[in-house]
Formats: sequence, C-alpha cells, structure tokens
Amino acid sequence: MSRIGIKPITLPAGVEVSVSDKNVVTVKGPKGELQEQISTLLTVENKDGVVTVSRDSDAAEKRAQHGLARTLINNMVVGVTEGYSKKLQLVGVGYKAEKKGKTLVMQLGYSHPIEMEDPAGIETEVPDATTVIVKGIDKAQVGNYSANIRAWRRPEPYKGKGIKYEGEVIRRKEGKTGAQ
Repeated sequence: MSRIGIKPITLPAGVEVSVSDKNVVTVKGPKGELQEQISTLLTVENKDGVVTVSRDSDAAEKRAQHGLARTLINNMVVGVTEGYSKKLQLVGVGYKAEKKGKTLVMQLGYSHPIEMEDPAGIETEVPDATTVIVKGIDKAQVGNYSANIRAWRRPEPYKGKGIKYEGEVIRRKEGKTGAQ
C-alpha cells in the first residue's frame, strides 16, 4: 500500500475541489484556480471537505500513480491557499538583478544584460540587488522558472560564483595550487 497515497487531504476553509468524469481535478482557493489531469486508473473522491485517492487493485501501474496523484492534488491545495516561493542568491562581483515592470533584468558577467519576462501565474521580486524571489501558486511552474533563471550562471566549485538557491551548499574544490 502506498503510504503517501492513502493519506486523506483535508481541505482548509475557502478551498473547493471538483472532480470531472475524466478525473480532471480543479482546485479553487483564495489565491486562484489550478487544474490537473489525474490518471483514470485511480478514483478521486471529495466528501465532506476531505479528498481521497484510491485504487481498485494492486497492479503495478496503479501503484505507481497512487502516491503521485495524491501529492499533485495536495500541492494544488497548498498552492491556492499559501502559494510557493523560491529564493535565489546572486554570488559574484558585479552580479546583480533588478525588476523593470514584468521583466527581470540581471547582470551576470556577460557583455549584455539578461532579460527574462515573467510567465503567466509567476511573479518575481527583487528585495535587494543580489536576491531574487520567485512566487506563484503552481509548484512545478515556480520550480521550473527558478531553474531557468539559475541555468544562466550555475554556481562553480572553485569560487562559488553564480546563481544559487537559498540554503544550497556548494561543494568547494581546491585550485591547482592547493595540491602542492
């Protein structure tokens, strides 16, 4: 039995969940609305403010989808109530970021500034020149956009320069002079 899949999801106040006949789950809350197609091998039920995901047999394909489906629905519930955010830090001399309207403009050591337009449903904030906060209600979109920003300058292991997630530990290496 899936330890994650069998856990019920208790809905907080102000959140509505509806399930269509083709297992399209729609979650509405104070921050917005999210929709996800859940595998038709599973049964999703919403009774008295508690959402449960169940399967009718222990077939391998159904077992594989069980925990995933429950987690996707739970992430939508958390997203429409609290939202998700990721904090990125720019480390390096001259590395800085600023916000111009809906565009994030970063100086990352290239000969030109990097400009990234915020996608729909995602908002970026720049509280100071070396910090970028990505916010949204969809956990996958927030993580994906954060990864796209980070891909411009991944942290390198010698000086630690680059864009890193808050709390990320960069394994440092000695330079070639350290081996003598």
